[in-house]
Amino acid sequence: MILISACLAGLKVRYNGTDSLDEKIKWLVRENAAVTVCPELMGGFSTPREPAEIVGGDGEDVLNGKAFVLEKSGRDVTELYVKGAYATLQKAKEVGATTVILKEYSPSCGSAVIYNGDFSSTKLVGVGVTTALLRRNNITVLSEENYSDFYLDK
Repeated sequence: MILISACLAGLKVRYNGTDSLDEKIKWLVRENAAVTVCPELMGGFSTPREPAEIVGGDGEDVLNGKAFVLEKSGRDVTELYVKGAYATLQKAKEVGATTVILKEYSPSCGSAVIYNGDFSSTKLVGVGVTTALLRRNNITVLSEENYSDFYLDK
């Protein structure tokens, strides 16, 4: 079993109330080969919600207490992102997931690239909070941009 970002399966859970549907991923869920998760909702957010970005580093830095997740208005929502990451880890353990496919660029889910924290649409190399925690627990995290290279084509 694998976990998949709910937005990639077509659920309208992104910060702005939209999805990021990937038909192959939707098929995995429909075939009961995957379970959906949304770390932000699991952390206590609702949809829609204010956009947020990591300021001062990436998800590793957030877990190490050296960076924060802030909403565009400046509200510190680090605690909710960390809570969602731990809830996602718990779900992964419950279903025996060793692979997770998450939404790239997200402050929770980014697996290679995130936004830089100044809300200018500028990206940088880094990982989201959930990705950092899952990888610390030896769970493979992929994105919608590279999962077929590692999972579906094998």
